Amino acid sequence: MHNFRELKVWQRSMELAKTVYETTATFPAYEKYGLTSQIKRATVSIPSNIAEGAGRNSYKEFGQFLSIALGSAFELETQLILANSFGLINDTQLEMLLKQLEQIQKMINSFKTTVYKKSNV
Repeated sequence: MHNFRELKVWQRSMELAKTVYETTATFPAYEKYGLTSQIKRATVSIPSNIAEGAGRNSYKEFGQFLSIALGSAFELETQLILANSFGLINDTQLEMLLKQLEQIQKMINSFKTTVYKKSNV
């Protein structure tokens, strides 16, 4: 349906995933199966759901996967705020990551609206 690799929202979410992975690499070993794992799953879920939705047969299905990606983005936001409150990332790191994430959330929401409009045509 769509070539997901050409979607700016997918590209940006891939960049964010790389940054998040680099950031969590500094987390203590005792967090490996806790918050680190949750953060990694949420960040990978964003571009993965965009890609999966792009491969679906209808705009309605694509929109559903964009909704899941958006949910994962808000899940990631919560987890990053928790990581900051636990002292795993500093305020500067948090603000940088949240700024990237907010842009992606807006892009997904806007794209989802466009996709759903096409499903009703």
